Amino acid sequence: MLSGCSQEKETKAVVKNTGQVRTVQYLGKEYTVPAGIERIVITGALESLEDAVLLNVQPVGAMTVGGSFPAILASITQKTVPIGEQKQPNFEAILKLAPDIILGSDKFPAGTAAQLQKIAPTIPVSHIATAGEANLLLLADLTGKQSVAEEILQKYHEQVKQIQAQLQENVKGKKVIAVRFRAGNINIYPEDVFFNEILYKELGLVVPAEIKAAKAQEILSLEKLSEMNPDVIFLQYAAGENLAQPKGLQDLQQNAIWNNLQAVKNKQVFVNVVDPLIQGVAIGGKQQFLQAIAATLQ
Repeated sequence: MLSGCSQEKETKAVVKNTGQVRTVQYLGKEYTVPAGIERIVITGALESLEDAVLLNVQPVGAMTVGGSFPAILASITQKTVPIGEQKQPNFEAILKLAPDIILGSDKFPAGTAAQLQKIAPTIPVSHIATAGEANLLLLADLTGKQSVAEEILQKYHEQVKQIQAQLQENVKGKKVIAVRFRAGNINIYPEDVFFNEILYKELGLVVPAEIKAAKAQEILSLEKLSEMNPDVIFLQYAAGENLAQPKGLQDLQQNAIWNNLQAVKNKQVFVNVVDPLIQGVAIGGKQQFLQAIAATLQ
């Protein structure tokens, strides 16, 4: 049995070898996959692509974002074949690659997941932030990079403790939130999604009531944000997610309600402290966000 350091039972990825196939236990479910995996396709799960960068795993096929591979994936996609967009995998292109395994997204509709399963064993990778360690261990186990993953996780936990101590006084009692600006709207997330796990679980900040109440991605009106009146805002913005409102962020920043927020008046709004494509799930992205927190909240 293989497991990472400080892993809770539900976040372990376990692999059992049985001849030509092996059983992978991931987040409470078992998947039968080939014993020797060389050809990996990643579709729908940006989280897995972030893990692939961290482990230096080069997939034979991967999804594109806006028709190309993002710059943050450059180190692993030099020889990778595009196989459709994040929410629209190209089944024919995937089939031609003859993958040993497909890492998909747990957000895929049942029909999409079934189509992928017909091509090769498919594991739906979780988009929930608390699954970040399990996701990394899964890819590490499938590619024989367990020791690399364990070292990464050890450093991550050390980083969390260091920043906890560093920020203990600086953010004590402050209301800190992370939001995305999508389709011209401010979006908040449940406390275990996006960067919220880092803010509220890892660093122990107080969870605002609005975050506690969120069941999924939810639009937060400016009026509600004004009532919330956070002390610190981490705002992630991707132009590709705001094509119909190209000046949406600019309009927001000129809005009187926005400019009356405590965070805005105190210059405690931080836009894109990490690449906006980072999901807040993969350990590599969490490490980057932690570094950004340490730098901005000193």
